[in-house]
This record gives sequence, structure tokens and C-alpha cells, in this order.
Amino acid sequence: MSGICGWMDFQQDIFSFEKDLQKMSETLRRRGPDDTGMYINRQIALIHRRLSVIDDENGKQPIYKTKDGNEYIMVYNGELYNTEEIRKDLRELGYKFDGYSDTEVLLLSYLAWGKTCLEHFNGIFAFAIYDKTNEFLFAARDRAGVKPFFYHAYMGGFIFASEIKTLLKNPMVKPNVNRYGIAEVFLIGPGRTPGSTAFTDIEELKPGHCLTFGKDGLQIHQYWEIKPQIHTDRLQDTIEHLHYLLTDTIKRQLVSDVPLCCFLSGGLDSSIISAVAAGEYAKDGKVISTYSISYSENERESKSGLCSFNNDDHYVTLMQKAIGSNHNNVVLENDKVGDALYAATCARDLPGMADADSSLLLFCGQVKKRHTVALSGECADEIFGGYPWYTNPEFWNLADFPWSGNTTLKAMLIRNKFLTFDPQEYVQERYKTSIAKTPKTGEESDLDRRIKEITYLNLNWFMQTLLDREDRASMYNGLEIRVPFCDHRIIEYTFNIPWEMKCYAGREKGLLRKVFSEELPHEIVYRKKSPYPKNNHPNYVENVKKKVRNILAASSSPIFEIIKETELKNLLETEGALFSKPWYGQMMNFPQILAYIYMIDTWLKEYNVDIID
Repeated sequence: MSGICGWMDFQQDIFSFEKDLQKMSETLRRRGPDDTGMYINRQIALIHRRLSVIDDENGKQPIYKTKDGNEYIMVYNGELYNTEEIRKDLRELGYKFDGYSDTEVLLLSYLAWGKTCLEHFNGIFAFAIYDKTNEFLFAARDRAGVKPFFYHAYMGGFIFASEIKTLLKNPMVKPNVNRYGIAEVFLIGPGRTPGSTAFTDIEELKPGHCLTFGKDGLQIHQYWEIKPQIHTDRLQDTIEHLHYLLTDTIKRQLVSDVPLCCFLSGGLDSSIISAVAAGEYAKDGKVISTYSISYSENERESKSGLCSFNNDDHYVTLMQKAIGSNHNNVVLENDKVGDALYAATCARDLPGMADADSSLLLFCGQVKKRHTVALSGECADEIFGGYPWYTNPEFWNLADFPWSGNTTLKAMLIRNKFLTFDPQEYVQERYKTSIAKTPKTGEESDLDRRIKEITYLNLNWFMQTLLDREDRASMYNGLEIRVPFCDHRIIEYTFNIPWEMKCYAGREKGLLRKVFSEELPHEIVYRKKSPYPKNNHPNYVENVKKKVRNILAASSSPIFEIIKETELKNLLETEGALFSKPWYGQMMNFPQILAYIYMIDTWLKEYNVDIID
């Protein structure tokens, strides 16, 4: 894992911008604390900051290879999980290797198969390859969107980076935000319209897409999309195939030359990963390490409603005993979770998911003290139907993003001069455009058609927000997080499974529960879903209230260029009473809304955001 960036320009001499390139590189130090490298000529610069995980010596970047007298240079962020299979295929084609890194395998794959190399990869990645003779750049991002790739394109030039802050260190990129960027932050945020950011001139390469940039300009191509198919496997065959896919994926992702661990909340998803990992470690006489997170003095009481908020401790202990892991519980101080909102904003380069971001950032910092790689159960809910909007019929006929309501109330915060369009139509247009692209066979029942639409929305919108959070919070600490449930084989197969089978026994993620029902404790298999813990402790609530009061007390607070001061005062004084639904997701309520407001103000201030017409 690492951080990458680059700059290609056909009109300017890149050598004359070396100081700017160094500044860009420096922003990626946290992503790649172990090594740095740069390739530069008059036309292009490619920069790499490395977090060393596999083959420390031969995985150095940029990496260079020559074929038929032409030189190719690559920078790469990610991991390939089918390296050995590809290496075998390449050897049969006559290619030789200097080491055993996946970096070398990826570049040689491009030399062997060109752009179709992407069809061979199983992994998470963002990379760029410079073809020196033909003077063009080829870049790609993994199918699920686990690894980031932001860019700025202009006449005759192209700049890319793993993080937005890196682009903003380039003199060609300005931190401009217009009224539509404001809409992204307040009406869509902390999610993002696929491919866009709040910044006017910064875009993101979408998952499953690749690009080329040369003298004929920028060309973008989608190389992967879910194929709609009629699911013909019987229930038992489906269970067996999913069991194979999941265990195979987890095993592949245990490869590492540095200490590796698993996140373990005691929920179904993390328990599956930890159990498989523990079994594999035991074969070699080793013990897997696991980590859980909790807040000091917080007791998460069970409540009726959409979700269960029960304490994880009992379930974590149950799993730890079942798999014999070396377990570590990270306890976070409530005030520190509030104070870390600043760092979380800077890590993400945009306002994020409040204490879900700041707590994960602190948690990853503690994990990094002993481990460099962690496996996470993130994204199972999006793929297997774990959220209330999958199982609650009230959501099925809701013609809107099910995780994001209150559009009219959010718009009330925004100054009128920025609302030259209808806020509800802005959101609806994005919703309808996404729904229209949902892969379907045309033979689905009405319910299966709707579940596919909800799943497709989740994969392209909600899941991307969570992957953003996980990548930035972990890489801020030099920690690599792997997400087995994002294996494209699992996504492709599960997407087409009928809902009646997927919600086996009438439960959220019912099929996934059944797949591992023989290998996990009964209480774990049938535990009601408990979301990632949101902080409602009085100390945290007072912390974020104080932050918003300070914003109100400072006449120079940049957020008031965008929002109405009276509406913010009303939000604070009424404790968000008008917001009948969470701002975003299942749990982003009053304390998190205040935290989000603080993150917006922090972002505007620290990034010197320029609001333009």
C-alpha cells in the first residue's frame, strides 16, 4: 500500500516545478512512511510514497520495465490477491521476475496484455503507467473502489493523486467550490456523487474505470460492470459456492510480510473473517491478533427500532474464546473523539461521517502500534442486505436515497443565493440516474427488481462513503486495511441472488448467516445487526456543542458565507428537533450533525476554500 501522484504536461517543462512536486510528495508521507521515489523528465513526473507490506527490496517504486526497446514506468497503490496465478501465466509467456512483489506482476501484466490486463486482476488498486515511447499515461482503479484516484485535467495536462490535498499543492489546481459543490456537501454529503468531489476542478476516477491521457487528450473507459444474470443455483449450491468464495478471498488476503490482524466487533461480518483467519493461522502454529473498539464510560443499551444498540463486549469475548485470538480492546476517550474531528477532516480532505471518522482514525492509530495490515468486515451489509432499507417494506417504495432524508431541512441552512436550483430535484436527479443504470435481466419480480436497485445504489453511493472513510482513516496512520467482502467475485455472484434466498429465514443477511452457521457460535450467527457505534456520551455531546458555539461566536467563521447563522443557532438551541431522520445513514443524529457542521467549517478554513459563482 502507498500513496501515488503524478503530473503530465505537453506544454510546460515539469523540471521547473520540482519544488511543487516535493510538496505534493510530502502530503502523502502518512500513506507511505517507509520509502519514497520519483521519476521525472520534461514531460512527466511520477511520485510514490511506500508503506512496505510485501517484498521490501523488489517492491520499490516507481518501477521500470522495458519491452521491444520501449520503457514503461509505473506507480501503484494496492494489493493483488491472485499474484501467483498471474505470475505463472506470465512465466509461460516467457516473462522473468526480479522478486516476488505484486508491483512487478502488475507492470509485466500490462506489458503482456495491454489494457486488458485489468481482466486478470483480483485485488484493490489504483495505478498509473507511463508509456515513454508513445508518450501517454494509462491509469486504472479497482472494481469496488477500495483505493482512491483523484485527478485534475486541463488543456494539455493531467495531474493525479491518491488524495485531494496532494492535488491542491499543485499550482494548476485551485480549491474552488461553486453552488453545486455546496449542494454536494449539504444535500449529498458526507456521501459524494460518483466521480465528483465538492471541488470544482477535481474529479475522481470511478470504480471499475480506466483512463488514458496523451496528446489527443483524456479518454475514460468503464472496464467492469456487474452483469445481470438469472440465478439458477439451488439454495445448497449457492451456500457452498459462497462459502468457497468467502473463505478463498479471506485466505488470499492473509498474505503479508508484516504483522497482520483482524478487526473484531463480535458482529457477523468481522466474526466470519476472524474465524477463517484464525483457522489459517492455526495451521502454521500461529495465533491471529484481533482488535475491537469501545468508548470510555459508554454503555450501549438495547433499544427497539430500526437497529439494535447492544454492547459488543459479550460477543467479542465469545468470539475470542471460540477462535483463540490474541485480542485487544481499544478504549477511546470521549473528548478525544471530539477533538479528533479536526484530524479526521484533514485526513479525508472533505467533511466526513462525524465521530465515525474520528473514532476510526484514533482506533487505527492504536492498531498501527503493533500491526501494519488489518482485515475488516466492511461492506458486507451493502452486498448481502444488512441495512433496514433492505428488510423494511417502508423503504422499498421510497423514491429517494434511503440513507439520506431531510433534503428540505438541510437546504434551509444554505443561503438563498446558492440555491438557484431546486434542492429536492438536485438530489432526485442523481437518484433517478443511478436507478436507471441498475443491471437487470428483465425477468425479475417487482421485489427483486427493487432490491437490485437498492443494492446498486448502495454499491455506488453508500459503500463508497464507507470505503473513503476506511482508506483515509487507516492510511493517515500508515495502516493498510483489506476488505474481503469487496472481492468482485462475491459482488458479482451475490448481486443476482433472488431476495427470497438472500434474506434466508426472513433475516437481514440471512443467507450469509446460513453460509457460516456451522462454524460460528450460535449467538454470533443470529445476533441482530448492530451498527458501528456512534457516540452519544454527554462529554462528547458537550464537546461538539462547544465547537459549534465557538463557530457562532467567531464572526470570521468561513461557514457563514454559505449558511444562515440564525438557522445554525436554531439547530443548536432545539437540539436538532426538526430533523426527523438522521442526516445520513442510520445514526447521524444531533451530536453528529453538529460535528458535521464543525467539520465543514474546519474544511473551509484549513483548505482555504474559495466559494465561486
